[in-house]
Amino acid sequence: MELWIPITFAAAFLQNLRSALQKHLKNAMGTTGATFVRFGFGVPFALFFVALLHFGTGYPLPRPNPVFALWVVIGGLAQIGAQALLIHLFSYRNFVVGTAYSRTEPAQAALFGLLFLGDRAGMATIAAIAVSVVGVMLISVARTAVNAASLVTSVFTPTAGIGLLSGTFFGIAAVAYRAASLSLGAPGYLMQAAFTLASTIVLQTLVMLAWMAWRERGEFARIAAAWKVSALVGLVGATTSFGWFTAMTLQQAAIVKGVAQVEMIFTYISAVFFFREQVTKLELFGCALIVAGILGLLLFG
Repeated sequence: MELWIPITFAAAFLQNLRSALQKHLKNAMGTTGATFVRFGFGVPFALFFVALLHFGTGYPLPRPNPVFALWVVIGGLAQIGAQALLIHLFSYRNFVVGTAYSRTEPAQAALFGLLFLGDRAGMATIAAIAVSVVGVMLISVARTAVNAASLVTSVFTPTAGIGLLSGTFFGIAAVAYRAASLSLGAPGYLMQAAFTLASTIVLQTLVMLAWMAWRERGEFARIAAAWKVSALVGLVGATTSFGWFTAMTLQQAAIVKGVAQVEMIFTYISAVFFFREQVTKLELFGCALIVAGILGLLLFG
């Protein structure tokens, strides 16, 4: 088994955990604060990963270059933009449609990987990504009044457009992170991923600090009051991102993000077995499509 596969599965599991912790924080602070802790409290852990690799295992520090800096800025800002669009979706009554379309990230990452990095995917890989994306979209709407048919007809609605744009920014961010890590060239995929993560998360923290100082100063007090859970979010979030960056250094971003759709399976299993939620036929079908798509990517990606 190629190394990027278990790394991706582990990152998907941790992302599910991080999302649950961030939802818990929503009770203590606003959306911006809950989003910030993912970056701000992740900085010490991201820097620790770099220090551990450098001082603990002897990896030399990479030498950043203008290309690396450009991709870090593009990726970091694109990810913040994607998150902001997702948050904006919740102001719409039919936000579920937009959320479903934001899940097109892997398909869009495949396009941007081809355009910017020359990453090429065979027809079997593209088909597997498409199957998993459809599965995720179906699960996203399974418990709402939206059905599969109306999901297709709603493609030209504002919420669908915002969701697609969010997926676009997420796709750009994924490809940018891979490009940034690869542009370092050395000294190895672990240090390249860790250094890219540290650089990106510091940039994102500074951007969000500036935003909160300008528009939402009240969040600082709420973040400070919930620092213990915030620190846990930072640890899990930084570890998750380290996993994504490492996997995307080893494999095309679109394929990694396609396999990462397994996160929805983890979420679904938690809902069914821990919260005793009822199963719908559409959810089962969506899960089956995700599994089929992931198997296709593992076999043909």
